[in-house]
Amino acid sequence: MELPCLCLLLLSCLQSLSANHDFFTSIGQMTDLLYTEKDLVTSLKDYIKAEENKLEQVKRWADKLDLLSATAILDPEGFLGHPVNAFKLMKRLNTEWGDLESLVLSDTTDGFISNLTIQRQHFPTDEDQTGAAKALLRLQDTYRLDANTISTGDLPGKGLTSSLMTVEDCYELGKIAYSDVDYYHTELWMAQALKQLDRGEESTMDRVTLLDYLSYSIYQQGDIERALEFTKQLLALDPEHQRANGNLKYFEFQLEKQKKAEEDITQKEKEGGKKETTKKEKSKKKVSIPQVPERKKYEMLCRGEGIRMTPRRLSRLFCRYYDNHHNPMYVLAPVKQQDEWDHPYIVRFLDIISDKEMERVKQLAKPRLRRATISNPITGVLETAPYRISKSAWLTGYEDPMIDKINQRIEDLTGLEMDTAEELQVANYGVGGQYEPHFDFGRKDEPDAFKELGTGNRIATWLFYMSDVAAGGATVFPDVGAAVYPQKGTAVFWYNLFPSGEGDYSTRHAACPVLVGNKWVSNKWIHERGQEWRRPCSLNETD
Repeated sequence: MELPCLCLLLLSCLQSLSANHDFFTSIGQMTDLLYTEKDLVTSLKDYIKAEENKLEQVKRWADKLDLLSATAILDPEGFLGHPVNAFKLMKRLNTEWGDLESLVLSDTTDGFISNLTIQRQHFPTDEDQTGAAKALLRLQDTYRLDANTISTGDLPGKGLTSSLMTVEDCYELGKIAYSDVDYYHTELWMAQALKQLDRGEESTMDRVTLLDYLSYSIYQQGDIERALEFTKQLLALDPEHQRANGNLKYFEFQLEKQKKAEEDITQKEKEGGKKETTKKEKSKKKVSIPQVPERKKYEMLCRGEGIRMTPRRLSRLFCRYYDNHHNPMYVLAPVKQQDEWDHPYIVRFLDIISDKEMERVKQLAKPRLRRATISNPITGVLETAPYRISKSAWLTGYEDPMIDKINQRIEDLTGLEMDTAEELQVANYGVGGQYEPHFDFGRKDEPDAFKELGTGNRIATWLFYMSDVAAGGATVFPDVGAAVYPQKGTAVFWYNLFPSGEGDYSTRHAACPVLVGNKWVSNKWIHERGQEWRRPCSLNETD
């Protein structure tokens, strides 16, 4: 019993006692006081027991978090690089610390409550928790991971701090999927929660709630027979469950209706016989080659299932020492360059940015990182870009000599003018961070894409990889089947436009979701203006 409740009970009892002023005149009445006091002592003991239980819960929570924090602080980015750790952090700070606050609020620990209340202003919101949950579901689909693999933290990557998901965690994921009318993932995660309960995992979750969600999500996917089976399991545990009883009758009716329809079709086929297609009709049929949707190609490439180059094409890819036509900066110390793909031509520069430079770039960018936004075509209001799960910042050459030095390096190695290029963009990808397929250049249907810059279209892209990624996070080109993997200290470069100024549509690319790890990149979008003598035009559209 909480202190306010105890006070109310004491006050109520005392008020009832003071309502009669002549207790002493009747021993019999006085004995009633003894029983009242006994009840008060029992209530007091219940309160003490509740407080002790509360303190024990707080102590267990503190011990658990102390151990977890000690591990996490050793390598914060590595720890949060595991998507389950990131999700659980969102969940703890948004939900569980709030529950703890409610638990402790009635206590006298004013200092802790005040501090927690102040700090909670900066805690993740429901949107953050939902976003982290959806990231896990996205990773599950892209990399074809079963729920148990994610729940046990058995993800690729060496030296990771893996984390187990509880029944409550699985339920939370399933519930978020359910709220999003995503019955496929609802089924997967409610089934996983049940599986973990069956293994004997201790949990406050009850099977009835899980079976309720599970049966309905399966029904919504059209499998009435299995939905009925789980509904019966639910009713075996709770025969009075009102919704389940209603669903039982409805599912049985729908199943009977379905079976009857199937029987009618079978009967008609027997009576009328199957219509056979004549040879003439067959010859008229066109043989169609199914087109693989871009999304599927993108996910296949992310999983490493892309197109394999023929030996002949591979033999034309080389690695070399490169000085960009005897550029004075690199004549004595040429850089290492290797071909990544032939069409479009993608090259990688190795050991092209130092650890010191990468750390400085991150240090400058971190305070400015913001979620990418787009303008709503109807309202004109800036909104977060749903196709890009990352935060970015822009760094100018005049604010730090190191940025100016990096820009000059890009100019020396590409031979392209940097004065008309966009500022260095730094991006850090979040949980399941990705950037869906897109073009860097403006298409013909977007004539005003870079009009305000006055520097023409984006002629080329330079992309630094400033971290290794344990799993996922590749840059893929779905139209041609290319996949370029992050490698710390390297950069890749490709032209977005042909020398004629026409866009090279084979450069459509995407950033795969980061499965495990922390992905930092920085890129330079180089524009047409100023390149007239550096990369002369061609009259041939694709030259």
